[in-house]
Amino acid sequence: MALNQRYPNALHIALPVPSGTKSGEPVQIGRISGVAQIDRQEDGNATVWLDGSWDIEVTGAITNVGDPVYITSDRKLDATATGNTPWGVALATKTATAAPLEVVPFGYTAPAPAGA
Repeated sequence: MALNQRYPNALHIALPVPSGTKSGEPVQIGRISGVAQIDRQEDGNATVWLDGSWDIEVTGAITNVGDPVYITSDRKLDATATGNTPWGVALATKTATAAPLEVVPFGYTAPAPAGA
């Protein structure tokens, strides 16, 4: 039996998060998308869940379940791809008004292929 395993699933882990991160906020660290479970600690880390569904405010219209949701540079979720980074998918639809929406983070995402 391997003795070097740290987490059996690595879905609920401590990660370095941006300054000011609060519990319940979406975060993205490199290619890892999740939701902070606790406020950022003095060491700069927070426990982040990479799975589950969450009610988080999203700006912009979501017309289909499964549409992508993007994270902005100020860590807000948005329906607009331009200038933003993929973060997860919507589990419901909504109008363009900023409002809570059930979303799922991507968790770990694969790097883009070379030359992409």
